[in-house]
Amino acid sequence: MKKLLLAASISFGISAMAQEVKTDAATADTIKAWSIQGQNTLMLNQAAFSNWVGGGANNVGWLAGVNYNLTYEKGKDLWENIIILGYGQNNTKGIGTRKTQDVINLSTNYGREFVKNWYLSGGIGLQTQFAGGYEDGNNPDAKKISNFMAPGYLNIGAGVTYRPNDNFTMTLRPANARWTFVLDEDLQTAGTYGLKNDGDASLFQFGFLGTAIYKIKIMENINLTNTASVFSNYLDHPDHLVLGYSGILNMKINKFISTNITLDLLYDHNQIQKTQLKQTLGVGFAYNIDNGKKRSDKKDNQSWLK
Repeated sequence: MKKLLLAASISFGISAMAQEVKTDAATADTIKAWSIQGQNTLMLNQAAFSNWVGGGANNVGWLAGVNYNLTYEKGKDLWENIIILGYGQNNTKGIGTRKTQDVINLSTNYGREFVKNWYLSGGIGLQTQFAGGYEDGNNPDAKKISNFMAPGYLNIGAGVTYRPNDNFTMTLRPANARWTFVLDEDLQTAGTYGLKNDGDASLFQFGFLGTAIYKIKIMENINLTNTASVFSNYLDHPDHLVLGYSGILNMKINKFISTNITLDLLYDHNQIQKTQLKQTLGVGFAYNIDNGKKRSDKKDNQSWLK
């Protein structure tokens, strides 16, 4: 997979005999249509106790993930692809293994510029998880409440994208079809994730979808990536908004070690009528990829990932 991603970022330059031409060619070589920015992480945590009066339980945990942004920019064309995968577990003595992280988030969006920084665009997005989720702190002996593609959310829509620089992207889709899939038969009961009838495997909605990504370089080696989204269903209770926010604070220690703090907030009337919160903290190995300039005059806006 990594070789494939690296191969996608290779570009062809122009060489010449004269030194002056070589200099110009070297500059041209740095302006590439494809740009790949990504991070591979493996976070580990562990605690051990022996005759410790304060108490405690031996535990060990891990969390692995990838976060890639593959962007094509050439002329008036803009094509952005996002791959976010993450999974983690913690094993505590006397309690057993519990899931601590589980996310699949894939999206692609193509746009054609019609005025400066504004693009007519269309795209597809998929969100789900790898494994089952359970009540009582993800206890596998408790009631199952989610699974792979239960729920799974598929969005297909068209609208406009505003992208003034590499740090900010906003997409507004006034025409967006949204399918909620519940492919686990144990969860196909009326009311679960908005299903209308027992045995239904999907729910169709059509409405407005807005998404935004804003990247901030707080200081050297400390970066914050904010992602927000809102969805309103025209067909049924458009006031019942689906609101989401994700924040990733990355504190880089050196080339291969970093600390990540994540915060996820979600409100979805069809799931539970409460605000959902998830927070993680991890220290471990991180390998960053930053291949290619999309536009030389915007390269200073990519410093957030270096």
